Amino acid sequence: MANREVNLTKRVLVEGQYRNCPPVYSDNGRIKQDWVLVNGQPEHLKEGNYWLRWREGENHIRISVGKNAADAVARKLRQEQVLRTKALGVEVVEPESSDSSSLARSIREYLADIKLTKKAKTHAAYQRSLELFSESCRKPRVENINRRDMLQFAAFLRSEKELEPRTVWNKFSNVMSFLKAQGVRNLVTKNDWPKFTEDEPEVYEEEHLKPFFDACDEEERLWFKFFLQTGMREQEVMHVSWADISLSQAIVTVRYKAEYGFSPKAYKGREIPIPDTLVLRLKEHKAKADKTCGLVFPTSGCKPKLNFLDDCKAVAERAKLDPSEYWLHKFRATFATWALWKGTDLRTVQQWLGHSDIESTMRYLKPSRSQATRDKVNEIFAD
Repeated sequence: MANREVNLTKRVLVEGQYRNCPPVYSDNGRIKQDWVLVNGQPEHLKEGNYWLRWREGENHIRISVGKNAADAVARKLRQEQVLRTKALGVEVVEPESSDSSSLARSIREYLADIKLTKKAKTHAAYQRSLELFSESCRKPRVENINRRDMLQFAAFLRSEKELEPRTVWNKFSNVMSFLKAQGVRNLVTKNDWPKFTEDEPEVYEEEHLKPFFDACDEEERLWFKFFLQTGMREQEVMHVSWADISLSQAIVTVRYKAEYGFSPKAYKGREIPIPDTLVLRLKEHKAKADKTCGLVFPTSGCKPKLNFLDDCKAVAERAKLDPSEYWLHKFRATFATWALWKGTDLRTVQQWLGHSDIESTMRYLKPSRSQATRDKVNEIFAD
């Protein structure tokens, strides 16, 4: 009986995250356009699409059926009829051109959701990955995609597009995330995933940072000391406000900012301790800052500063250093590596960085190349 049932929900944005909520029906049994149950309470939410989900054997199928509630109900009833007919052993030939469950339609709807919930850079990455997948896989419907299609996609990226192994893995992963969102799971095994060699994260050596900071003016020195001594991501630094910083407790908090449409990666807020030297610099900066603007590093119009990377490259060039060796994420990698070198435990560094898994943090367990380490090696192997 379960194989003949089709579930109808509407995918809506609730408190910064997408949820599949059941629709609301009127007393006469008709679906109410754009009304859904959120935590058991009816709410009118216009944005979002209706989705159908059903089971065929061991497979769970999930498709978008657009924004019109009546059309969604009609599509649900048709699909239930198809399932009942199949259950009687009658072969059903469904039109491949049906746009409601087509691969192209599913990609459009998925990218629209990504655009609403992710940053522009992330949206562009998913868009390119799915464009390449559409070029590789010619099947018209999502539910027809199988393991061989994914293996062929990986080979297509390697051979025809000549992409680097890590790039192949990233695009493969993006497509797998798309398929998972459509209810298509367990297509490939662990061994089917593209292989790549994980590069060791690059960090700044102290002898490279000294000339860099020597070339900074007072404001630039604060910017990049903040990156180095908090390990925060670029978007997090861009949106940090004075309300996020407790100078008395020497803590900065990463949190959701509704006014800027900013959410921490994976929606993980966290607290990071900051050193006394940075607290002192921030106190001096706050004393001179525009009291009407809540951002710590705003533009003149109290907007988030967008050009930290350009300024980082400019400082490196001014210091007669190679600008290609200086970028913002390298400060974060240095923060993590130095913390681990000094004996901070992995779980604590994981929490400071906002990593979802300990494996991401373990990448920064690099061997020390400091002079003290070299002296220790010379001492061990002294003649």
